[in-house]
Amino acid sequence: MQRLAKLAIAVLVALVFSLPSRAQSAKLKDLKDIGHRGVGNGLNFYSLEKEIALGKMLSQQVESTSRIIHDPVLNEYINRLAQNLVRHSDAHVPFTVKIIDSKLINAEALPGGFFFVNSGLILAASNEAELAGPMAHEIAHVANRDGTRQMTKAELVNYATLPLWFVGGIGGFIGRTVAGLAVPMTFLKFDRTDERRADFLGLEYMYEAGYDPQAFVRFFQQVEATNKQHPGFIARAFETHPPDKSRIKAAETEIDTVLPPKKQYILDTSEFEQMKARLAELEQEYNMTNPRGPQRPSLRHPQQQSRPPKRPTLKRRPDHNDSSH
Repeated sequence: MQRLAKLAIAVLVALVFSLPSRAQSAKLKDLKDIGHRGVGNGLNFYSLEKEIALGKMLSQQVESTSRIIHDPVLNEYINRLAQNLVRHSDAHVPFTVKIIDSKLINAEALPGGFFFVNSGLILAASNEAELAGPMAHEIAHVANRDGTRQMTKAELVNYATLPLWFVGGIGGFIGRTVAGLAVPMTFLKFDRTDERRADFLGLEYMYEAGYDPQAFVRFFQQVEATNKQHPGFIARAFETHPPDKSRIKAAETEIDTVLPPKKQYILDTSEFEQMKARLAELEQEYNMTNPRGPQRPSLRHPQQQSRPPKRPTLKRRPDHNDSSH
């Protein structure tokens, strides 16, 4: 009986989570309704308030085991870029954005909008649009509530843990779950469906924010090439669901069939080039003065901490062909 019950629950969960997602079925007419399309709706044991609380707990663990860059100019720039993408997304939680000093090419948005961008991602991007692409992808995971939906799915399958709900309620379940996490950044592992959906939504968000969506594809191609040359520099998120040819092709198809061509896109800004140079200088100075470094240092730029960044000078890529981007 127990085996049959477990099988029945597993089948039920598979059916529930295999239903067509609102995000997957979103068409061109939905672009004007971004933020009001029901993205992230569906079976979920976590309210937005509990999701934010979970994300806060996880983010504290990330910060306790990472080097956070505390340069006000860099932080203001990255936060402004992220918040612009969030404003053009389906997310309904506030975002807190911080920069991690790490060579790994990665960004990770935890449940509830706690967003970490690796310095390696900033330095690897050739222009601002390439940086905006993976950031928009992570924002899409938060908008679709993939983290807590994954936890809900696991809870439904593992019905043997249901007594925990009666002992401590959902708060007790969260506490037991988080207590067992050694590295929160490796906690959220999504399947290919989740990743493709985040690709699709991320393309929409960067497109609505004015960025060239083709930069998303170009960055994928760059990551694929880098992974072949330097396997250790690609974060686990890319290793688990690599930007292979089929995923790149799917992104190109979305651009061609869903996003109408624009005459101009934001490709790069002078401010991005300044921030990238500032970050490279900051890391070089730190490595020279701290060859080994403390366990959890905070990086601060020694000069011009309070000087506001210059307004960006946009470099726009005109469309020479109405049928392409």
